[in-house]
Amino acid sequence: MRTTSQPLNNETKPLTFLLVLTVLFLFTSSCSDNIQNAHDAYNKKDYKEAHKLFLSLAIYGVAQAQNKLGWMYSKGQGVPQDNKEAVKWWRLAAEQGNADAQHNLGWMYSKGQGVPQDNKEAVKWWRLAAEQGNADAQHNLGWMYGKGQGVPQDDKEAIKWWRLAAEQGLSQAQNNLGVMYSKGLGVPQDDKEAIKWWRLAAEQGLSQAQNNLGVMYSKGLGVPQDDKEATKWWRLAAEQEFAPAQHNLYQSTRNFTRR
Repeated sequence: MRTTSQPLNNETKPLTFLLVLTVLFLFTSSCSDNIQNAHDAYNKKDYKEAHKLFLSLAIYGVAQAQNKLGWMYSKGQGVPQDNKEAVKWWRLAAEQGNADAQHNLGWMYSKGQGVPQDNKEAVKWWRLAAEQGNADAQHNLGWMYGKGQGVPQDDKEAIKWWRLAAEQGLSQAQNNLGVMYSKGLGVPQDDKEAIKWWRLAAEQGLSQAQNNLGVMYSKGLGVPQDDKEATKWWRLAAEQEFAPAQHNLYQSTRNFTRR
C-alpha cells in the first residue's frame, strides 16, 4: 500500500530544527578540531599526516583545507609535486571565496603553471582576492596595471592597489610606491613621499628599498645629504647580495679614499 508523507505538526518542527542545529554544531566543532590538528601536523613538518587530515576536510568542501592542500601539492610536501593538482584544489577553494586561494590561483595563471599562461585570468583572480583585502593580490594587481599585462596600462590604478597593500605593511608595495613618487608616475613627483615609503620598506629589510634610500641620502633628495647614511643603507642591501648596492658601496668607498 502506498503511503504519503504527512506534514510536520507544530510540536515536531522545533524538535527537527534543534536536531539540525545540533548536527551543524557538532560538524563545525569537529572541523575546527581537525583543521587545528592538520595545521599542528604541518607545522611539525609531518606532511603525510597533515595531508591526510587536510584531505579529509577538503573533500567535504572546507575551503581552508582545500587551499592548504593546494599549497602542499605545489611544494611537493607529503605528496609528489603536482601543479595541476594544486590548481584543482585552489580553484575549489577560490570558487568559495577563499582570498588566499584566489591569490594562489592567480599566481599559477600568471606563471602558466598547471594551467595555460593567461594574464587576464590572473587579473581576474587577483582582483577577487584584492577586493577582500589580500595584500599580496593587491600588490600583484598593481604590478599588472603598472606593466599593462592583462589590463590596459594605468599608473593611477597601479598606485591605488600598491597603496592599499603598502598600508598593510607589504614591503614590495611600499618600495613600488616610493618609485612612483620618485619618478612622478601616477602621482605628483615628491621625493619626501618617496623617502617615506622606501624607509618603511627598508626597515623591513627589503634590499631594493635600502639601496634606493642610500641613493637619496647620497644625492640629498628629500633628505639632507649624508654620506654616512647612504653608506649605512647601501651596506645593509649589499650584505643581502643586492648588486646595485654593492656597486654603490664600492664607488662611495673609492670616492672617500680619493679625498
